Amino acid sequence: MRLFIKLALLLTLASCAQGIGEDPIEAVKDDVETAAADQPPLIPDFSLSRDELARFAADNADPETGKAIMARSAEFLLLMREILKEPEELFLIADKKRALPEDYEPEDLVALTEFPLTLNRKDLSLRALIIPDLLAMDQAARNEGRVLVYSSSYRSYDYQKQVYQRHVDQMGQEAADRVSARPGTSQHQLGTTVDFGSITDAFAETPEGRWLKENAWRFGFSLSYPKGYEDLTGYAWESWHYRYIGRPAARMTELFFGGIQHNFLYFLDAHRGFFQKRHLP
Repeated sequence: MRLFIKLALLLTLASCAQGIGEDPIEAVKDDVETAAADQPPLIPDFSLSRDELARFAADNADPETGKAIMARSAEFLLLMREILKEPEELFLIADKKRALPEDYEPEDLVALTEFPLTLNRKDLSLRALIIPDLLAMDQAARNEGRVLVYSSSYRSYDYQKQVYQRHVDQMGQEAADRVSARPGTSQHQLGTTVDFGSITDAFAETPEGRWLKENAWRFGFSLSYPKGYEDLTGYAWESWHYRYIGRPAARMTELFFGGIQHNFLYFLDAHRGFFQKRHLP
């Protein structure tokens, strides 16, 4: 009996195939695959389907970032979830297009002399919120025989004014604008930026410079002015200048923005509201 039923089913499938000119089993398989593509599973924590995210990425991201977002959509949104938990102040833009107020000063500055760090100067300070990851990074470097030297950190508006004027006096304004920020436009005023080592191009080839390039993002630190991006960032390459943006944001910058902090910050600034509205409580 079972054999008879099986034969009848096979004959029915064969006649259907002859009638429509295709193998019905393959047709069903194609329908299933199409349905799976049309109705992807919901992405965790956001009211966004895969198709909606794809449309957003196509309209709002460069092609490479868009491809990366869709290739790792769940990870992208999980990282975005964590980024949205961070204080917005952590992602303030300070560059040639956007200046900080003259009186901007973080409220939680702490002296770096309070911690077991190797300092070039005794007057360095940073925001307290970044210290745990800073210490973790410093210890990880020491574990591999690398000693990070801290050469510059928070700078007030007035202090940056002196730094910039000194560069102007030494090299002229045009040259100074390539290597020094005008007061109010320096990331150092944020209290989340560190200059390491010699503060020269030679730092890139030191063991510490190579270690930071490979590992800083794992602890939430991002290179602000990468080589070859002066037209984008407004500044010449600075292999020693790292800004803390938090571990989720630094990971997102590496995975989805090619390690270019500038592009991540402007993307987040433009689209934070989009993701906030679609983030499930």
